[in-house]
Amino acid sequence: MKLDTNNYSILEIREMLARKDLVVNKGYQRNASIWPAAPRSYFIDTILNDFPFPKLYFYEFLDRENRRTKREIVDGQQRISAMMDFLEGKFSLVRVSEDLNGKRFSDLDQDVQDSFLSHPVPVDVIRNAKKSEILEMFRRMNAYTLPLNDAEKRHSTFQGQFKWFINELAQYYADVFIEHGIFTNRQVVRMADSELLAEMVLSIEKGIVSSSNKVLSDLYARYDKQFREEKAYFRLIDEAFDFIISELAELRRTHLMKPYVVHALFCALIHNKHGLPGVSEKIGLKPIDQLTGDLQTAVQSLEALSGAHETRANEGEFSEYVWSCTAGTNREPRRVVRVKYLCKALRGELP
Repeated sequence: MKLDTNNYSILEIREMLARKDLVVNKGYQRNASIWPAAPRSYFIDTILNDFPFPKLYFYEFLDRENRRTKREIVDGQQRISAMMDFLEGKFSLVRVSEDLNGKRFSDLDQDVQDSFLSHPVPVDVIRNAKKSEILEMFRRMNAYTLPLNDAEKRHSTFQGQFKWFINELAQYYADVFIEHGIFTNRQVVRMADSELLAEMVLSIEKGIVSSSNKVLSDLYARYDKQFREEKAYFRLIDEAFDFIISELAELRRTHLMKPYVVHALFCALIHNKHGLPGVSEKIGLKPIDQLTGDLQTAVQSLEALSGAHETRANEGEFSEYVWSCTAGTNREPRRVVRVKYLCKALRGELP
């Protein structure tokens, strides 16, 4: 078996398909169905913005009957279908392509069309191989692939409005997550940020509750087809992050920026101003129609909690808060304690 790396332009791939020099072998494709609008647009936007994407695999063989060399698509059918359908005007881009929402290929400027047609597509061409060897190659490649975590599985399973809402939020706040030390680059790649954002939506709807993969998957499923609350939920999340960015800059990369603390901080901020379902009863604090009381006092109080967390002060006035930041941080009892202390800190009501 021989593997050669090539770059074909999108125009060359279209011409190969037209000549039937490139054909589909459905036996290799795990899922030959057409991608929904959002992932198709996301892929086209990836090309238009020159982001890399995974290589395609073709199997080259001799068509003895016609005495011609042909290639089969063994991996990449959906990507090729998206490129060809976009070229033929079969769909317009949706809002996951922020700058080109609503545009078809014919609506693009001529230089953008030319760039798309000439865009190089990375392809590995398999030559001199038996079918059994190709299957073994993919088995071995998959053997070294990291198993998907829960967040990645959700984003692989669901393709509806809520998934893309979370995806857009994750892109929007990516720099914030990294700069504030909320997540590492690797955690962002593995979609830990998407999980945190989904947890925030869960809190907007349910208040302070325990979370699990099933609970979050149910949330994705509920809003897979329609998500009317999108704008309202974005405003709440953006309000909280705007406060974190503008007022808590000096607390970047401290223990206040641990993901589970950021989640509780979000809940505390939104409950203080707007109220969250059932939270007043759980923490004994009603909304005050604003994010904080005196800002300087609030920042000092948050610094005190962060310091107690960092030094693991298991005794003293913040020992209960420190307990809430240990194991089981996604369980309701510890979340309730964290939100209570953070609400009080923001109001300037800590001892």
